[in-house]
Amino acid sequence: MENILVVGATGTTGKKVVRLLKESQYFEPVAMIRKESQSAEFKANQVKTVLGDLEQDISHTVKNIDKVVFAAGSGGKKVVEIDQEGAKKMVDAAHEAKVKKFVMLSSMGADAPEEAKQLKEYLKAKHNADEYLKSSSVPYTIVRPGALTNEKGTGKISLGKSLSKEGSISRADVAQVLSRVLHDDAPKNETFELLSGDTIIGEAIPN
Repeated sequence: MENILVVGATGTTGKKVVRLLKESQYFEPVAMIRKESQSAEFKANQVKTVLGDLEQDISHTVKNIDKVVFAAGSGGKKVVEIDQEGAKKMVDAAHEAKVKKFVMLSSMGADAPEEAKQLKEYLKAKHNADEYLKSSSVPYTIVRPGALTNEKGTGKISLGKSLSKEGSISRADVAQVLSRVLHDDAPKNETFELLSGDTIIGEAIPN
Protein backbone atom coordinates (compact mmCIF):
# COMPACT_ATOMS: atom_id res chain seq x y z
CA MET A 1 0.00 0.00 0.00
CA GLU A 2 1.34 3.43 -0.92
CA ASN A 3 0.74 6.37 1.41
CA ILE A 4 -0.97 9.23 -0.46
CA LEU A 5 -1.03 12.71 1.05
CA VAL A 6 -4.27 14.44 0.02
CA VAL A 7 -3.79 18.21 0.25
CA GLY A 8 -7.19 19.90 0.36
CA ALA A 9 -8.75 16.80 1.93
CA THR A 10 -11.50 18.84 3.62
CA GLY A 11 -12.69 20.33 0.31
CA THR A 12 -15.53 18.92 -1.77
CA THR A 13 -13.28 17.23 -4.33
CA GLY A 14 -10.60 16.31 -1.79
CA LYS A 15 -13.09 14.41 0.36
CA LYS A 16 -14.13 12.35 -2.66
CA VAL A 17 -10.47 11.55 -3.41
CA VAL A 18 -9.89 10.44 0.19
CA ARG A 19 -12.94 8.16 0.05
CA LEU A 20 -11.85 6.56 -3.23
CA LEU A 21 -8.31 5.97 -1.96
CA LYS A 22 -9.64 4.45 1.26
CA GLU A 23 -11.68 1.96 -0.82
CA SER A 24 -8.64 1.14 -2.97
CA GLN A 25 -6.46 -1.90 -2.43
CA TYR A 26 -3.36 0.00 -3.57
CA PHE A 27 -3.44 3.26 -1.63
CA GLU A 28 -3.71 4.52 1.94
CA PRO A 29 -4.87 8.15 2.13
CA VAL A 30 -3.41 10.62 4.61
CA ALA A 31 -5.68 13.66 4.87
CA MET A 32 -3.93 16.97 5.42
CA ILE A 33 -6.01 19.15 7.74
CA ARG A 34 -5.49 22.69 8.94
CA LYS A 35 -6.91 22.28 12.45
CA GLU A 36 -7.38 19.36 14.81
CA SER A 37 -11.17 19.85 14.88
CA GLN A 38 -11.28 18.68 11.25
CA SER A 39 -9.90 15.26 12.15
CA ALA A 40 -13.08 13.72 13.63
CA GLU A 41 -14.81 12.77 10.37
CA PHE A 42 -11.63 11.25 8.97
CA LYS A 43 -10.89 9.29 12.12
CA ALA A 44 -14.48 7.97 12.08
CA ASN A 45 -13.63 6.44 8.68
CA GLN A 46 -10.21 5.22 9.88
CA VAL A 47 -8.36 7.70 7.68
CA LYS A 48 -5.02 8.99 8.95
CA THR A 49 -4.56 12.75 9.22
CA VAL A 50 -1.65 15.15 9.40
CA LEU A 51 -1.81 18.79 10.52
CA GLY A 52 -0.49 21.25 7.97
CA ASP A 53 -1.14 24.83 6.88
CA LEU A 54 -0.07 25.85 3.36
CA GLU A 55 0.87 29.29 4.67
CA GLN A 56 3.28 27.76 7.22
CA ASP A 57 6.11 25.21 7.12
CA ILE A 58 4.72 21.93 5.73
CA SER A 59 7.90 19.88 5.32
CA HIS A 60 6.74 17.45 8.04
CA THR A 61 3.55 16.52 6.14
CA VAL A 62 5.38 14.43 3.53
CA LYS A 63 7.17 12.16 6.00
CA ASN A 64 6.62 8.52 4.92
CA ILE A 65 4.52 9.72 1.95
CA ASP A 66 4.85 7.99 -1.43
CA LYS A 67 2.70 10.28 -3.61
CA VAL A 68 0.79 13.56 -3.30
CA VAL A 69 -2.59 14.73 -4.62
CA PHE A 70 -2.86 18.52 -4.50
CA ALA A 71 -6.57 19.40 -4.53
CA ALA A 72 -6.40 22.45 -2.27
CA GLY A 73 -7.96 25.75 -3.23
CA SER A 74 -8.66 29.04 -1.53
CA GLY A 75 -12.07 29.49 -3.12
CA GLY A 76 -10.80 32.71 -4.66
CA LYS A 77 -9.92 34.30 -1.31
CA LYS A 78 -6.14 33.75 -1.23
CA VAL A 79 -5.20 32.66 -4.73
CA VAL A 80 -1.56 33.77 -4.46
CA GLU A 81 -1.00 32.50 -0.92
CA ILE A 82 -2.73 29.11 -1.30
CA ASP A 83 -3.29 28.19 -4.96
CA GLN A 84 0.13 29.45 -6.06
CA GLU A 85 2.62 29.74 -3.18
CA GLY A 86 1.05 26.93 -1.13
CA ALA A 87 1.29 24.61 -4.13
CA LYS A 88 4.93 25.63 -4.75
CA LYS A 89 5.73 24.95 -1.09
CA MET A 90 4.22 21.48 -1.38
CA VAL A 91 6.24 20.80 -4.56
CA ASP A 92 9.42 21.76 -2.67
CA ALA A 93 8.50 19.47 0.22
CA ALA A 94 7.72 16.63 -2.20
CA HIS A 95 11.07 17.16 -3.90
CA GLU A 96 12.96 17.04 -0.60
CA ALA A 97 11.10 13.89 0.44
CA LYS A 98 11.72 12.23 -2.96
CA VAL A 99 7.99 11.68 -3.47
CA LYS A 100 7.35 9.34 -6.42
CA LYS A 101 4.50 11.33 -8.02
CA PHE A 102 2.71 14.64 -7.61
CA VAL A 103 -0.83 14.88 -8.99
CA MET A 104 -1.93 18.50 -9.38
CA LEU A 105 -5.58 19.50 -9.70
CA SER A 106 -5.39 22.57 -11.93
CA SER A 107 -7.99 24.14 -14.22
CA MET A 108 -8.75 24.54 -17.89
CA GLY A 109 -7.49 27.95 -18.93
CA ALA A 110 -4.38 27.73 -16.74
CA ASP A 111 -2.25 27.34 -19.87
CA ALA A 112 -3.18 30.88 -21.03
CA PRO A 113 -4.55 32.88 -18.08
CA GLU A 114 -4.09 36.20 -19.88
CA GLU A 115 -6.80 35.15 -22.37
CA ALA A 116 -9.39 34.45 -19.69
CA LYS A 117 -12.44 36.69 -19.46
CA GLN A 118 -13.01 35.78 -15.81
CA LEU A 119 -11.07 34.24 -12.92
CA LYS A 120 -7.89 35.71 -14.41
CA GLU A 121 -6.03 35.98 -11.07
CA TYR A 122 -7.00 32.42 -10.10
CA LEU A 123 -5.87 31.00 -13.45
CA LYS A 124 -2.62 32.96 -13.27
CA ALA A 125 -1.94 31.43 -9.83
CA LYS A 126 -2.74 27.93 -11.15
CA HIS A 127 -0.52 28.55 -14.19
CA ASN A 128 2.42 29.60 -12.01
CA ALA A 129 1.97 26.58 -9.73
CA ASP A 130 1.78 24.21 -12.71
CA GLU A 131 4.90 25.67 -14.30
CA TYR A 132 6.76 25.40 -11.00
CA LEU A 133 5.84 21.73 -10.74
CA LYS A 134 6.89 21.09 -14.35
CA SER A 135 10.29 22.68 -13.75
CA SER A 136 10.89 20.63 -10.60
CA SER A 137 12.32 17.14 -10.90
CA VAL A 138 9.25 15.64 -9.19
CA PRO A 139 7.36 13.22 -11.50
CA TYR A 140 3.91 14.72 -12.07
CA THR A 141 0.52 14.56 -13.72
CA ILE A 142 -1.42 17.83 -14.05
CA VAL A 143 -5.20 17.47 -14.45
CA ARG A 144 -7.07 20.51 -15.79
CA PRO A 145 -10.85 20.04 -15.61
CA GLY A 146 -13.50 22.39 -16.96
CA ALA A 147 -16.11 23.93 -14.66
CA LEU A 148 -16.71 21.66 -11.65
CA THR A 149 -20.24 20.56 -10.80
CA ASN A 150 -21.69 18.63 -7.86
CA GLU A 151 -23.70 16.34 -10.12
CA LYS A 152 -23.45 12.57 -9.85
CA GLY A 153 -20.43 11.11 -11.61
CA THR A 154 -20.98 9.27 -14.90
CA GLY A 155 -17.62 7.47 -15.00
CA LYS A 156 -17.19 8.77 -18.55
CA ILE A 157 -14.97 11.63 -19.64
CA SER A 158 -13.37 13.45 -22.51
CA LEU A 159 -9.62 13.77 -21.94
CA GLY A 160 -6.84 15.21 -24.06
CA LYS A 161 -3.72 17.32 -23.95
CA SER A 162 -5.78 20.19 -25.28
CA LEU A 163 -9.55 20.05 -25.71
CA SER A 164 -10.73 22.72 -28.14
CA LYS A 165 -14.00 23.31 -26.30
CA GLU A 166 -15.32 24.47 -22.96
CA GLY A 167 -17.62 22.57 -20.65
CA SER A 168 -18.05 21.05 -17.23
CA ILE A 169 -17.42 17.83 -15.33
CA SER A 170 -18.60 16.47 -11.99
CA ARG A 171 -16.27 16.56 -9.01
CA ALA A 172 -16.95 12.84 -8.59
CA ASP A 173 -15.48 12.08 -12.02
CA VAL A 174 -12.53 14.43 -11.40
CA ALA A 175 -11.81 12.58 -8.14
CA GLN A 176 -11.85 9.29 -10.05
CA VAL A 177 -9.31 10.65 -12.53
CA LEU A 178 -7.05 12.05 -9.78
CA SER A 179 -7.09 8.64 -8.08
CA ARG A 180 -6.49 6.77 -11.33
CA VAL A 181 -3.43 8.77 -12.42
CA LEU A 182 -1.70 7.90 -9.14
CA HIS A 183 -1.06 4.42 -10.51
CA ASP A 184 2.42 3.73 -11.83
CA ASP A 185 1.13 2.79 -15.30
CA ALA A 186 -0.52 6.21 -15.73
CA PRO A 187 1.34 8.86 -17.74
CA LYS A 188 4.13 10.76 -16.01
CA ASN A 189 5.10 14.36 -16.69
CA GLU A 190 1.94 15.01 -18.70
CA THR A 191 -0.79 17.64 -18.55
CA PHE A 192 -4.39 16.78 -19.47
CA GLU A 193 -7.59 18.74 -19.96
CA LEU A 194 -10.75 17.08 -18.79
CA LEU A 195 -14.51 17.37 -19.44
CA SER A 196 -17.46 15.05 -19.11
CA GLY A 197 -17.66 12.83 -22.18
CA ASP A 198 -18.36 9.38 -23.60
CA THR A 199 -15.20 7.41 -22.81
CA ILE A 200 -14.91 5.25 -19.68
CA ILE A 201 -12.29 6.76 -17.35
CA GLY A 202 -10.06 3.66 -17.36
CA GLU A 203 -9.95 3.69 -21.16
CA ALA A 204 -9.57 7.46 -21.53
CA ILE A 205 -6.35 7.64 -19.51
CA PRO A 206 -3.43 6.49 -21.69
CA ASN A 207 -0.91 4.00 -20.29
